Amino acid sequence: MTTRGFIEPLVQKSTPSIIAEKLRLAIGHGELPAGTQLYEAELARELGVSRGPLREGMQRLTQEGLLISIRNRGLFVIQMTPENVRDMYVARSAIERAAAEQIMQRDPADASEALLSVVDTMVNASARKQRSRMTEADMTFHQTLVSHAHSTRLSRIHETLLTETRMCITALEESYRFSDDRVAEHRDIAEALGAGDTALTDRLLIAHMEDAVRRLTTAVATPAS
Repeated sequence: MTTRGFIEPLVQKSTPSIIAEKLRLAIGHGELPAGTQLYEAELARELGVSRGPLREGMQRLTQEGLLISIRNRGLFVIQMTPENVRDMYVARSAIERAAAEQIMQRDPADASEALLSVVDTMVNASARKQRSRMTEADMTFHQTLVSHAHSTRLSRIHETLLTETRMCITALEESYRFSDDRVAEHRDIAEALGAGDTALTDRLLIAHMEDAVRRLTTAVATPAS
């Protein structure tokens, strides 16, 4: 394996959760691309950990669905097929709509302010055609939305789904449509939330997820050459 940015020796005490997070970041950012086979000995050496904690960390990602064990072959990073993308967004839609409901019962104005701040970053990235920065801001927007629900369970499940989203966008960066429509969609969601309009927020989230599925599944079906 080549030298990586996320797969490197841990500077603090190794635990399965820290190892899982390192691998999760590597998968999300394309350092361990979809379909990659993981070799325990090599990863243990690169991370500077023993095989026991590494094995447990990988098992956590297998339970999350980011890794798949194929009998008599080994452990692999999942492939983001159109079917997987659609299924991922079914789960994301459910979680983010539930998060919005919780926010409406708490402090929608505070959540809206935080989300609009992220939208400003998206505007700046879009103006400069900075794809990677736009993607990071996009992910931050949805993380911020769910975090304001103050539900550890929603956030925990959402983290895995965002890793799948990130790995899909990273792999399809050149063919994934780069459009100011993405900025407008996020701004509309933030403003509807701030206005306390539950029904509109829900409709906008559904439309946003459906649009993302269309864009990503088209990109999966017709990847850049």
